[in-house]
Amino acid sequence: MPELPEVETVRRGLEQSILGHQILKLTQNRADLRVPFPDNFASHLEGRIIQTLSRRGKYILIHLNDEKIVILHLGMSGRVTIIEDHQQYTPAKHDHLVILLKGGTQIVYNDARRFGMVMLSDEKSIDQHKSFAHMGPEPLGNHFSGTQLFENLKTKKTPIKNALLDQSVVAGLGNIYVSEALFYAGIRPDRIANSLTTKETDTLYNCIISVLNEAIKAGGSSLRDYQNTKGDMGYFQHHFAVYDRENHPCNGCSCSIEKTGGIKKIVQAGRSTFFCPQKQK
Repeated sequence: MPELPEVETVRRGLEQSILGHQILKLTQNRADLRVPFPDNFASHLEGRIIQTLSRRGKYILIHLNDEKIVILHLGMSGRVTIIEDHQQYTPAKHDHLVILLKGGTQIVYNDARRFGMVMLSDEKSIDQHKSFAHMGPEPLGNHFSGTQLFENLKTKKTPIKNALLDQSVVAGLGNIYVSEALFYAGIRPDRIANSLTTKETDTLYNCIISVLNEAIKAGGSSLRDYQNTKGDMGYFQHHFAVYDRENHPCNGCSCSIEKTGGIKKIVQAGRSTFFCPQKQK
């Protein structure tokens, strides 16, 4: 599933291509994805102008000029592609939503597994929307800090890896970037969250920010289905320190592979976790 860096990369790609454009036509090729499309969806979009694009956690928010907001979640395999000239595009299987803009640009939402979501809200009630009402702070936002992270973790009696995947603790983090941030912070993923000191949470906060920013610069990580709005793959997977690197040396390793066996893999809450038992305590 795309995490914050992948979603932010898609948001930025959309912003460069569609900001200020008017929606001429929406073509809906099925009734639902993970949830049904909004009732009379085309009538809510056609004729409207795309004013801004924002992101909340793993969701992209498309703000229209009538204060309506289209909420997009990519699910497991969702892809948004920008077609500069719609007449040159051949429709593909799993193109579930196609938006034609004034000037001929086309936005295509393709989702083979159909775990994505496209919903509708408005500016006044967006914070109370079921997807965001209990969501934690944005890690790249001004309201997130080491102190805030410590406060959000101090009552959590679950492993720190699981706690960071809880979207009410911090928004947008997923399996890949939590594993990477914990490695750079030197914290074992199975440490109980409320055992971390203020110094450790400050370090973890800085590592989360650093890993996310580096991943965004790299266009995210492409492991299975992810592509950006131009159809290109991200390349942060080539910089993984521990994720998906079981039995390999970790980044900048000084450990004895013969003695340690390299990076370890464990399963937490049904998800694979990778860590260095020598460097993470």
